[in-house]
Amino acid sequence: MPDLGPATDAALARLRRFLEWLVRLRGSPEAIASGIAIGTVVAFTPTIGFQMVIALGIATLLGANRPAAVVPTWLTNPITIPPAYAFTYYVGSFFWSAPGAAGVDRAALHASREIDSFAPTDMWSRVEVFLDLGADVFVALWIGGLLVGGVAAAILYPVTVRTVTRLRARRARRRDRRRAKLPAGERPAEGP
Repeated sequence: MPDLGPATDAALARLRRFLEWLVRLRGSPEAIASGIAIGTVVAFTPTIGFQMVIALGIATLLGANRPAAVVPTWLTNPITIPPAYAFTYYVGSFFWSAPGAAGVDRAALHASREIDSFAPTDMWSRVEVFLDLGADVFVALWIGGLLVGGVAAAILYPVTVRTVTRLRARRARRRDRRRAKLPAGERPAEGP
């Protein structure tokens, strides 16, 4: 196998540790996959700061695996938020008449220039520009986030069920082979 470099090796090692963790979670493969799906949908919604709590609450209500629901919410972090939310906004703007990115920039620039004159009687009209713009942007983010998250969850659910099922079966076969090699009455050492 060709050497893909230390960054790839590190990424594959992290993936392996994650899969080992996933297999060891309590619950059925379906409950674990439900948790992953819930966390994925929540990750793409504009709920930064509350995503873990929301994912835990939904997972608890639906009987999904709670730790599995929390992990996907980490997909949106300070590094990935700008591209993730830009994409969800783009998708949501097809379904909600939201201003394009250029329109958002123009409106914000216009309103911020107007604030320089600070006339107390005009202040509310300037605040309304931001509130109106914010509602359209927020709704488009929600629609896009639910759609993108829903599609990602629909893909990840069956993949997770299959992966957990296969890895648990492989783990059981290895455990059975180790037990078969031991003399009668000895117990195998605990471990993966």
